Amino acid sequence: MKILTLLFTAFAIVACSSGGGSSTPVTPAPPPPSGVTPISTVQGSGNTSPFEGQSVTVVGVVTGDFQDNDADPARNLGGFYLQQEIADNDPATSEGIFIFDGNSATRNVDVGDRVEVSGVVSEFFGETQIAPTSVTRTGSGSVPPTDVNLPSPAVVLNADGDPVAELEQFEGMLVRFPQKLTVTNLRFLEQFGEAGLSANGRLLQYTNSNAPDAAAYAAHKEAIAARQIVLDDGLRSSNPANILHLAAGSSAGYSIRTGDSITAATGNLRYAKGSGGSGIETWRIMPREAPVFDDDNPRPPAPGIAGSTRVASFNVLNFFSAVDTGQAICGPQGNDNCRGADSAEELARQLAKTVTALEMMDAQIIGLIELENNAAESIVMLVDALNSKIGANDYAFVNTGTINDDAIKTGFIYNTGAVRLAGAFAILDSSVDPRFAESRNRPALAQAFEIISSGAVFSVVVNHFKSKGSSCDNDGDPNTSDGQGNCNQTRTNAAAALADWVATDPTGSGDHDYLVIGDLNAYLMEDPLVAMRNAGLSNLLDSQATPYSFVFDGQAGALDHALVSASLVNQVAGVTEWHINADEPQLLDYNLENGRDATLFDANVPYRASDHDPVIIGLDLTN
Repeated sequence: MKILTLLFTAFAIVACSSGGGSSTPVTPAPPPPSGVTPISTVQGSGNTSPFEGQSVTVVGVVTGDFQDNDADPARNLGGFYLQQEIADNDPATSEGIFIFDGNSATRNVDVGDRVEVSGVVSEFFGETQIAPTSVTRTGSGSVPPTDVNLPSPAVVLNADGDPVAELEQFEGMLVRFPQKLTVTNLRFLEQFGEAGLSANGRLLQYTNSNAPDAAAYAAHKEAIAARQIVLDDGLRSSNPANILHLAAGSSAGYSIRTGDSITAATGNLRYAKGSGGSGIETWRIMPREAPVFDDDNPRPPAPGIAGSTRVASFNVLNFFSAVDTGQAICGPQGNDNCRGADSAEELARQLAKTVTALEMMDAQIIGLIELENNAAESIVMLVDALNSKIGANDYAFVNTGTINDDAIKTGFIYNTGAVRLAGAFAILDSSVDPRFAESRNRPALAQAFEIISSGAVFSVVVNHFKSKGSSCDNDGDPNTSDGQGNCNQTRTNAAAALADWVATDPTGSGDHDYLVIGDLNAYLMEDPLVAMRNAGLSNLLDSQATPYSFVFDGQAGALDHALVSASLVNQVAGVTEWHINADEPQLLDYNLENGRDATLFDANVPYRASDHDPVIIGLDLTN
């Protein structure tokens, strides 16, 4: 389980008995009978129980009822938490333990029951448990929650080698985190009913504000691990019908988002992999009652931004006009796997929500990322649906046909009443500059536009660089563990080639006003962005307080960017990241898998239209 303990001298943790207690009349605790082992002794001061595999008898008060097939179907961990009433004054040992009685309880218990349990001690994914052979109620009692503050003073490595907070001394106990904890991770809200929380605000990607550095990045991972805890739903089942935390807010119409918060989260502390052992091995709060969140990060309305001309960058999350039936029929050669919607119903939902977002952007030019790379079907579907929604044929598209041979491509749509095309589009790939590897990066697409009302001309370049998700080791471009992930040199070479290409006026517009947008798959301080700054392009997100467009592994950061040439800087009126996607749980998107409740979807709101937030730029062009 926990392989190595790593100490932090800058952090502190506090534990004390406080508040709470049962309203049930309490009978005085009798002295333990002969043959009873204190729970703290069973737990021991190490990572595993010294009594593993042995039969023991323990007594204590039930502090968490998570039995199956009882009067509380909302929580079913297959057992209950038992805690001794009098602490042993050893800060290294826990006074709580999980009694695992499976699908058929040896005896139904309730919170506040004082019980005697005999059974065999075991370890399950790092949690000490007792499988009971007998459970006897002996009276009633009360144990107040123990206060625990994050960050923890140390972290340990879980079975996957990832750092997690060291909270072993509180395993199984009823605890309260009195501080404000921020929601940072909703990746497993649908699958496992959990929300990731952190102390001291939300978590940010290291290289979003720090130069890449292997040692500092390793320290960053340990530091944020000490700040984190998972708020579980108390269920063993995956994909529960009722998502406990989704609407558990203090405001009307609440829907949970990263950036929201909870104060005084209380429950039993469990070390587990989550639902049935399928999740991430870490510490979890198992709440006895439904938590209530504060709406600290409310959903944003339609974006308001200065400037007479709006340009948007929008990753549309694999928008394919072809339904993914599992057959390799997509891509320019018709031999790639399709992506996106898995049925006609899902495609209709994806199209409707994407178009809602496009309409609300109210941009004259929109660069699209992750379009199906077909002749025109995918982009035509979007343009036709958008025009139908607004009730006018205002939008058209740049007809590029297929671009290279990847399954996805970039594209442009534009409002014909505001702008017109100024010449032909241009493509950057390895035939233009060998540094730009289109086998990894999607080719850059540039187009010059003329503002109809003024005659001003400028060019927009939409991009999609290689992701961090898969390896480039075979290209001699390994992950150097400095925070930049896989394929950093591949992206950096593409960025340098792109900056040099832009300087040549590739659209032939005769105007050096260039706006470079798109999903660059690099955070603000990483080498690709540094290369572009060094080449004279200004990143408009540098002026933002905490820029982010994507949340990965519970950490927010800016992968989507807007950079301008020197001549365009003074014509920028504003820039905003419209946070409609990254902070939203994915169970609100168009998908229908795993028995998802279809009624959670709302096509008339833009939230979770994609996984990336759009970046919107306002311009007042003067020439």
